[in-house]
Amino acid sequence: MSYSPRLQDIPASERPRERLVEIGAKYLSNAELIAILISTGDRHQGLSAVGLAQLILQTFSDGKRDPFDALRNANPQELTQIPGVGLAKAAQILAGIELGKRIFQAKPSEKIIIDSPEAAAIALSNDLMWQDQERFAVLCLDIKNRLIASRVVTIGIATETLAHPREIFREVIKQNATRLIIAHNHPSGNTDPSPEDLQLTERLLQAAQIVGIPLLDHIILGHDNYSSLRKKSELWENYPQPE
Repeated sequence: MSYSPRLQDIPASERPRERLVEIGAKYLSNAELIAILISTGDRHQGLSAVGLAQLILQTFSDGKRDPFDALRNANPQELTQIPGVGLAKAAQILAGIELGKRIFQAKPSEKIIIDSPEAAAIALSNDLMWQDQERFAVLCLDIKNRLIASRVVTIGIATETLAHPREIFREVIKQNATRLIIAHNHPSGNTDPSPEDLQLTERLLQAAQIVGIPLLDHIILGHDNYSSLRKKSELWENYPQPE
């Protein structure tokens, strides 16, 4: 007969579900939250659910950044390389990560107001922040800077984005927008603008003057970081935008 310990005999650190109910989810560690998702540990290694969760985090940590940076783009095959993690546990973890992304990006019924570079970066984070390919996106806004639509216009290779003013303004006009913000990501994580970034911004500012739809900013996103070309350059002084 196997012995099943009573709940009160299990250390509190190994009872993440009970701790969540008692003190709230925001006070649990990353390992405890993952442990709740996967439910069980690995008896062959003598690991509890929390212990297995800690092993998962250690596997995806390179000692320089948060392991969630790697987990965001993990696939089931990578997770199942960890002893004790089968397809079911891998699916549970990836579903939890994807749900977190979608909740973060969920748009409330009231339109989002994009009134700062930070607000623009948040609106674009899921589409651009953690991608391993360079992507170019546009935020279409109304006259009060309320978000109408967010669209990824092009997807390039790791070091190049192809974006043409025609494609960008076609999307803006299609959405009946009266203002726009453009953005792209640097897979390297460095958010400093390149000469090509500045040249493209200059072309788009000129195009915005012609079509009469003001370009408010160009945001570059990296790894949990962003920069505003409007703040970093004098381009908007050189090419004043229509009111």
